[in-house]
Amino acid sequence: MKEYQTYNNRILLDLLAESDEHAFTELYNRYWQRLFTIAYNRLREVQVAEDIVHDIFASLWAGREKNEIKSLENYLATAVKYMVLSKIKAKSKARLFSKDLEETQVFEMPVENSLHYKRILEIVKNEVECLPEKCRLIFKYSRNEGMPVKQIAQKLNLSPKTVENQLGKAIKQLKLATRTVLQIFI
Repeated sequence: MKEYQTYNNRILLDLLAESDEHAFTELYNRYWQRLFTIAYNRLREVQVAEDIVHDIFASLWAGREKNEIKSLENYLATAVKYMVLSKIKAKSKARLFSKDLEETQVFEMPVENSLHYKRILEIVKNEVECLPEKCRLIFKYSRNEGMPVKQIAQKLNLSPKTVENQLGKAIKQLKLATRTVLQIFI
């Protein structure tokens, strides 16, 4: 393993293309801390910075046979830059969604509308049951059990992105169903 420390990046990339795990480990050891520092300095979140570094190296390994990287340092720096920007964009969307949610007016239903309320809940419950099995399971874990996305992903052996997509699909479907019903009652 010590001999790998003497190899330059080009040799290590060539060995990586041949699925040499020691070459991958050497590249990881050389660059993980720099990449983590860059990501952490931009985002100020340890877990997110670690996830970014993990994703970059996972991507490097996954594409090892077809990568045509000219400059490894430039490649890694660019990868960090785009992943950080992606995380910032996602945070921005989440803040906007949260702000919209806070600004949504809460209205009180008179007692005579309680039947309508029960009907809406029944429709939502039925609509949840009509979701595809995996989507329904993810939605129930999220809403009923309050499980975070990462925990659901681990439990179901899925990527967090898949879980987020399925939650978005479920929420979109429920919004459509309730919007139609609410228009009838209003």
